[in-house]
Amino acid sequence: MVISTLADTLVRSVEEAGDRITGAFFEPVIRLGVTGLARSGKTVFITSLVANMLDRGRMNGLLAAQEGRIAAAFLQPQPDDTIPRFDYEAHLSDLSGPAPHWPDSTRAISELRLSLRVKPAGLLAGLQGTRTVHLDIVDYPGEWLLDLALLDKTFTQWSDEVLARMAQRPQASRFQAHLAQADLMAPHDEVAAKPLAASFTAYLQAARDAGYYDCTPGRFLLPGDLAGSPAITFAPLPGPRGGRGTLWREFERRYEAYKSQVVKPFFRDHFARIDRQIVLVDALGAIHKGPAAVEDMRHAMADILGAFRPGRNAFLSQLLLGKRVEKILFAATKADHIHHTQHARLTAIIEALTREARDRAGFAGAETAAMAIAALRATTEETRDHDGASLNMVRGTLLDTGKQAALYPGELPEDPGALLRPARDGADSWLDVDFEAMRFAPAELSLKPGFGPPHIRLDRALQFLIGDRL
Repeated sequence: MVISTLADTLVRSVEEAGDRITGAFFEPVIRLGVTGLARSGKTVFITSLVANMLDRGRMNGLLAAQEGRIAAAFLQPQPDDTIPRFDYEAHLSDLSGPAPHWPDSTRAISELRLSLRVKPAGLLAGLQGTRTVHLDIVDYPGEWLLDLALLDKTFTQWSDEVLARMAQRPQASRFQAHLAQADLMAPHDEVAAKPLAASFTAYLQAARDAGYYDCTPGRFLLPGDLAGSPAITFAPLPGPRGGRGTLWREFERRYEAYKSQVVKPFFRDHFARIDRQIVLVDALGAIHKGPAAVEDMRHAMADILGAFRPGRNAFLSQLLLGKRVEKILFAATKADHIHHTQHARLTAIIEALTREARDRAGFAGAETAAMAIAALRATTEETRDHDGASLNMVRGTLLDTGKQAALYPGELPEDPGALLRPARDGADSWLDVDFEAMRFAPAELSLKPGFGPPHIRLDRALQFLIGDRL
């Protein structure tokens, strides 16, 4: 088993190295991974990215676009025939139609190829013609990414961690009641196993809705074609380890099957081939939910980074060790929900939240950055006088009522430690201020020819991620 696995890895590495040599001299390929936890804006990000690369009037922060070196951009059939195509046209229609609305969120992996005709810069400009650079955008749920940490954990280790976390969470009460009544040492009975697994899945969904991010296994939340299969019909159990044929042993077997048949293929076939990555983070949503959600997000960011193999893509290291992620951008989304005067504070907060993860990546040789962005701007800004003070507000269409409103979301602290300290100390709520979370619908778009949808720093994000390859 070990020898065949090593052989398979080596053959695949040699094949990929050959593809990279071909691409380096003819048509380079950049595989950009886009992920984030639920409601972080992955679908909107990709849709706006493609629309703004096809019509680059708002992309001056991308140096190749600013210099006019991108001669053309066009969509092509993706190279991976077994992966669903990202439905760009349908999502753009959702956002730009007469009644714009947010598209459905990411529920499975998808891919899209955007090809760019790029003119060379510098000394080579007069010696070479335009070349084609392919940008393969791979969209996948962040919940699946957190599953990669399970590969290094036994069923007992995972169970102990999950049961310890849920001890203080009211969302776990129903599952805990089921677990207390279950006979873990009795012979396995599917009639008894299903309700226990179902109540655990319900806990994961409730925990995610409450703002927790450590909700593994991720496929329990986004099962796709695995719904109802034994591979996602198990739950964490306390020790001691049961004997052969018991419920405990059957759940352990299913946990191992989940790792080998679900998590490993995702890593091997998709994740391990990515060389640039953006992780989208709804930091404002976590702040609104309170200190516990912020601390949980900090841990999740560290776990997400732990799933990457960051470093420089030197040829020999690619051949022997597989591809490594060269650049990782942590992007705080929905920057349009606050006034631009607070964007620097939001950036400082996301830098502090991801400090541990970024330090680890930097040590391994990867380049990382943090940024506040809005892939699609849904608001405008205004300033009003209130009780003798000026309030910087944002105006937009409220998602719940459909009415226009100008709202003041509150001030983010200048010192990120004002948020991180209470979060680390386990505070129940913020002591001195409340941060209002707002839900805006997309604004109606009226675009001039050559201009993509309005955004905040989408061009700068792309400059960091792929600018060096253009």
